[in-house]
Amino acid sequence: MPPATPPAMPAGLKRVLPRTLFGRSLVIIVTPVILAQAVATWIFYERHWDTMTNRLATAVSGEIAMIIDQLERDPTPDGRQKTFLTAARSSDLIVTLEPGKTLPEPRRPLRGMLERTLGEALDERVHRPFAIDTRVAHEWYEIRVQLPDGVLSVMSPERRLFSPTSYIFILWMVGSAMVLFAVAIVFMRNQIRPIRRLAIAADSFGKGRDVPNFKAEGALEVRQAAAAFLKMRERIQRQITQRTEMLAGVSHDLRTPLTRMKLALDMLGDGPEVEELQADVAEMETMIEGYLSFARGEGAEAVQPTDLTRLLNEAVSGARREGADVELTVPEGLALPLRPNAMRRCLANLLANARRHAKHIRVAARHTGTAIEITVDDDGPGIPAKAREDVFKPFFRLDSSRNPATGGAGLGLTIARDVVRGHGGDVTLADSPQKGLRVLIRLPV
Repeated sequence: MPPATPPAMPAGLKRVLPRTLFGRSLVIIVTPVILAQAVATWIFYERHWDTMTNRLATAVSGEIAMIIDQLERDPTPDGRQKTFLTAARSSDLIVTLEPGKTLPEPRRPLRGMLERTLGEALDERVHRPFAIDTRVAHEWYEIRVQLPDGVLSVMSPERRLFSPTSYIFILWMVGSAMVLFAVAIVFMRNQIRPIRRLAIAADSFGKGRDVPNFKAEGALEVRQAAAAFLKMRERIQRQITQRTEMLAGVSHDLRTPLTRMKLALDMLGDGPEVEELQADVAEMETMIEGYLSFARGEGAEAVQPTDLTRLLNEAVSGARREGADVELTVPEGLALPLRPNAMRRCLANLLANARRHAKHIRVAARHTGTAIEITVDDDGPGIPAKAREDVFKPFFRLDSSRNPATGGAGLGLTIARDVVRGHGGDVTLADSPQKGLRVLIRLPV
């Protein structure tokens, strides 16, 4: 039974999530911390306002109710003064009576959680019309209660109604969150750095550039991936070296009998049969050169900073010397790390192929920001769309006659693509604006 496919992530969530591994890792770490702190904050405030603030407001309301009861028992001036002094001494409440005054109607709506909590406590304990003013003085609240003979003004310090633990808790939560975020950012950057180095090394190696100073570092899994990359690079480089050495021997072994054949033909004198054999030997030599050039792939050549503008001018000049009508449009200062001889061979093959089938060739290059694009347009018959991938296969020719006049060994485009892909780019074919064939070379910078 095949394993169940995990559910796909919603498209909206994909758009919201960061694209980088650092951003996503940070979200994974930070999100539970934020949720935990949010839950803790909610629980704290729920408990705090239900217990501490409610109890403080109930205590102040009860003391106000007790003062009113005492005033009703002893309404004389001496009794009233004694009650006010006792309240100030024992409960820090400054109480005064404003005879003959009344509270304005309607009452100002209560604002904020503290005013609403205090208002509920006054409704429960005092049972009289009241008003609360939190702006009468700094760190003081005024509670005005309507009595039959006037308005009772009670000034309560803020500490009687509000606990500073709220601010302390908020500062603690924000401070701890900032410390956690800073630690998470530092640790995640240190963990992501080896992955970025591995990606840069793999990208450089894919573009044919050497990565001499890369070493495995970071977490165990990252070290395993880096070690696998180093082993892969070593195997590829060893394979390239072995292929180059083998082909050097093959080249020597093939050239020696061909040289003897050419000497023997020179000693036979002139004649139609001799000329035919000499032509066959020359064709064999050309074909062997093409095969070896394809198989060798310029693997031993080092990558170096190359002036691509100069390289294109040289390739076009060479094609013009061969009789091609070539128009070149290239900006100054195009440069990037290349294997210059391999790229020169690639451009020469493409121009030779265009010269063989077309009358006019147009070469252009431009920098697109992430890559350099080179186009080779001609006005020839072109290549059918269904055969545009087949022509990159080794030894494939649209003309099956193997006539040197109509084509080479079928390796020109193969070598060109092999060279460009060795630099991390690609070669594709399309219709040309000149009603012929367009060859597009894309080299990443």
